[in-house]
Amino acid sequence: MTSTAPSQLSQGEAAAFWTHSPKDWLDTLDCGNQGLTSGEAEKRLARFGLNADRKGQHETALHAILRRLLEPLSLILFGAGLVSIATGDAIGGAIIVAILVLSIGLDTFQEGHATRAAEALRRSVALKAEVKRDGSFKQVAVENVVPGDLVRIRAGDVIPADALIVESTAFTAAEAALTGEPYPVAKSPGTVRSANPADASNAVFRGAVAQTGEAIALVIATGRATIFGTAASMLGEASAPSPFQRDLREFGLVIARLTLALVVLVLAARVMFGRPPLDSLLFAVALAVGLTPELLPMITTVTLSRGAIRLARRRVIVKRLAAIHDLGAMTVLCTDKTGTLTSAQITLAKSIDVHGLQTGRPAGLAAVAADLGGDRGSLDAALIAAEQEPSHSWALLGRRPFDYTRRLGSVLAKGPDGPMLIVKGAPEAVLGLCSHMKDGAQILPLTAEERTKALEILHGMAQEGLRSIAVATRPWPEQGQEITEKDEQSLTLEGFCAFADPPKPTAGPAIAHLAKIGVKLKILSGDDPLVVRRLAGLVGLDGRTVLSGSDIAKLDEDALAVHVRSVDAFSRLTPDQKSRIIKALQKSQAVVGYLGDGINDAPALKVADIGLSVEGATGVAQAAADMILLASDLEVVAAGVEEGRRTFANILKYVRMGASSNFGNMLSMALASILLPFLPMLPTQILLNNLLYDLSEIGIPFDQVRREAIAEPQVWDMGGLLRFAAIMGPVSSLFDFLTFAVLLAIFHVAPDEFRTTWFLESMATQISVIFLIRTAGRPWRNRPSPMLVASSLFALLVALVVPFTPLGPWFGFVAPPPGLLLAMAGIVILYLVCVELLKPLAIGRPPKPGIHRDPVPAAARKVQRSFPR
Repeated sequence: MTSTAPSQLSQGEAAAFWTHSPKDWLDTLDCGNQGLTSGEAEKRLARFGLNADRKGQHETALHAILRRLLEPLSLILFGAGLVSIATGDAIGGAIIVAILVLSIGLDTFQEGHATRAAEALRRSVALKAEVKRDGSFKQVAVENVVPGDLVRIRAGDVIPADALIVESTAFTAAEAALTGEPYPVAKSPGTVRSANPADASNAVFRGAVAQTGEAIALVIATGRATIFGTAASMLGEASAPSPFQRDLREFGLVIARLTLALVVLVLAARVMFGRPPLDSLLFAVALAVGLTPELLPMITTVTLSRGAIRLARRRVIVKRLAAIHDLGAMTVLCTDKTGTLTSAQITLAKSIDVHGLQTGRPAGLAAVAADLGGDRGSLDAALIAAEQEPSHSWALLGRRPFDYTRRLGSVLAKGPDGPMLIVKGAPEAVLGLCSHMKDGAQILPLTAEERTKALEILHGMAQEGLRSIAVATRPWPEQGQEITEKDEQSLTLEGFCAFADPPKPTAGPAIAHLAKIGVKLKILSGDDPLVVRRLAGLVGLDGRTVLSGSDIAKLDEDALAVHVRSVDAFSRLTPDQKSRIIKALQKSQAVVGYLGDGINDAPALKVADIGLSVEGATGVAQAAADMILLASDLEVVAAGVEEGRRTFANILKYVRMGASSNFGNMLSMALASILLPFLPMLPTQILLNNLLYDLSEIGIPFDQVRREAIAEPQVWDMGGLLRFAAIMGPVSSLFDFLTFAVLLAIFHVAPDEFRTTWFLESMATQISVIFLIRTAGRPWRNRPSPMLVASSLFALLVALVVPFTPLGPWFGFVAPPPGLLLAMAGIVILYLVCVELLKPLAIGRPPKPGIHRDPVPAAARKVQRSFPR
C-alpha cells in the first residue's frame, strides 16, 4: 500500500480497512507503533477534523411553514382566499386562509421531532477515550481522537472510532447495533480477506460496546468516515418527498391547470360575446374559488391527526403525519432480524449427547461452569437461566478463565460425584482435547469415526441456525487446585449445547396477517446466512434462497431489481446494501417500509418510503424513523397499515366528492354563463354554495370505512380520479341543464328565480350525493358516521332555508313557488338514482399497487442464473 492519507485512498480500500495489516496502515498513516505526540495529534485533528458527526441542518419553523405554503395546492388556496377578500367576500376568504394556516401549523408542529436527530446521535457514543500520546495512555475527549492514534479499549467502553486490533486479551465486542448479530464477537489481531465488516474479527467499529477483556487498536477512521458516521450523515441529508407528498403535489398541479383553463376560457368567451368585463372577471374568479378544494388541507390534516391519535392508542408514535398514508400504501416491508422478528434473547435450544440424543447432563454441567466460573456472556446467561440454580450443590475449587485464543475455559468444582474438571468452549477446540466420550452410563474411547459423526451433528445444527458449544469433563484427584493447560487433556466428551435466537411467537401470525392485507415481508439482516435461512422458514417466508452481501456486491442495479422481487431473505448486509435493496424495490414501483432498531439500519430507514423503529432502538434509528413502535411487534405494524388505509379512504372521499360536485357545478356554470343572457348564479351565491358544501363535509374525518376498503394497499390513482370526475362531473352537468330546460322552457322563470331554484337544486344534489359516493357499495349497507350525517344535514337545512329568510334578498334570492320546488325534488331523486347506477363504472377497480413484473433485462437474466433456488 502506498503512503497516502486515508482520504486519498480509493473508496473500496478505505471502506475495507481491516483487509490490510497494521504495518501497512502504520506506513499509510505515517505513524509509529508507540502512538502519536501531542503536536502530531493536533496537526491531524486540523487535517481530518473532529471525531464527531456534523450536526444536521435544522429546519427553522419559518422555513418549514414556507416550504408547505409553496406547495401548488397551498398556493392555489392562498390565492383564492386573497381574491375572495379583495372581491368583497371577506368572510369566505378569511375562512379559506384560516383553514390553510391551521393545516400548515398542525403539520409543522407534528414533524418537529425530527430536528433532534443529530443530538440523539451525539449522545450515543463515548465522551472519553484512552489514547497513547507522548509515550503513555491518557484520557482525551472522544472528539479529539485522530487517525494514527493507539486507543486502549476495556470492557464496558463504547468504541470511539473504527480501528484495527493490534493487541487483545479475551476481548469481545457487542456489535448488534451495527451488524444485527446478537452474539458478542471475539476480536483479535490477524488477517481478514473478506470485505464484509461482519467478518472483520481483527477490527472494531465506532459505536460498538466492549463486552469482555481488553484491546489496543490502531485508529483508521474517525467521524463521518466511520461506518457509524456514514449512517449518521444520512440524517443530515434532505429527505425525498414521500409517496403521499408526491401524489398530493401532483393533484394540486392538476387542480391548478383545470382552474386556470376554466377561468381563462370563461373570461375570454364572455368578453367575446360582449358581456361586461368586470362582471365576467368576478364570475370567473368565483368559479376558480368554487373549483378549488379549499377544505382538502384541513380534511387531510384532521384525518391524519385522528389516525395518529388512534395509532397512539395502539402504541405507535407518529413523527410525520403523511407517514400514516404511506404506511397504508406500503406493499413491501423490509425488516432487520434482531429485536424485530426475534427477541434478541439467546435461549438454550438443545442439550444432546455425542449421538445427538436429548439429555440434560451437558447443559447441567455447562451451567455449573458458567455460574461458578463467573462467565456472563449471552450463552452463559442462557445456560444459567435454563438450569435455574445450577450450582446449589457444587463448590468452586478453581477456575481457568475463558481464553478467546484457545476458545475454551475450565472450572474445577466439587459436586455429588466428587471433584471434577468441567471444560466448555468451541466444539472444534474441545473435541481436539477429548480422548473418550460419555455414552449413557459408559465411558468409551472417542474413535475417529465417532469424532466424524459428532462433527456431522454439529454441522446439522449449524444448518438449523443454531450456535453450539461442547462440554467435556475429567475426574480430578483430591490434591491440587491449580488448573494448567496440561490438565485440559484426555477429556471425556459429555455432549453439546445448542443455542438459538428464537423468533417471537407473534412473528409468524403477524407476517401471515401482513400477507393477507397485501404487504410482503423481506428480511434484511447482517447475520449469518444459515441463521437467516432458518428464521425465514420458521416465520413462514421462503428461505430457500438467501442472498448475502457478497452476492449483492456482484449485481448491478438492473440485476438486483430482478432478484429483490423473488428473494425473501438477505444476509451479511452492510448498511449501504440495505439501502440498495430498498431502492431496487422502489424502482419496481413498490412502496417500501423498513423496520429496524440499530445504527446499521439508519440509512435504510432514511431511504425507505416509511421508516419504522422501536422504543428500545438506538438514538440514530429512532431519529431516522417516521414512526416509533412502543411495542416491538409486527402485529402493531399490521394494525398501523390498516389505520393508514382507513385515513386515506376518508381523504379520498373528499377528493371524489369535490371531483363530482365542484367540477360538475363549475362546468355547468361556465357553459351557462356563455349561453345565457344573464349570469346563472351570482358570485356571492357561488361562494355561499361552496361554503355550505364544504361545511357539509367537515364530518368526513370521522366517517366509517368498510373492511373491503382497507384490504389492499392504497395509492393516489390520478387516472382513476380523473375518470371519476369525467363521469360524475358531466352527469351532474347533464342534470343541471335538465334543470335549466325545466326552468326556462316550462316555468319561464325570471333571472332571480332561476338562480334561487338552481341554487337549491345544486345544494340538494351536491350534499345528498355524499351518502352515495362515500362508499363503493350500496349506501344502506355501510352507514355513515353520525358526525357526517349531522354536518351534511345541517348544511343542507341552511341552504334550503336561507332563500326564505330575510337573508335571501341580500344574496339575491327570491322564494320559488311550490310547483317549481316539487319539480326540482323530482330532478334531485332522478339524479341520485342515476349516480348510484353509474357509481361502479366511475369508481372502477383501482390499480393494485406493488412490484410491477416488467420484463427481465438480458444482463440481469444472465446474473439471475448464478443464484439457484
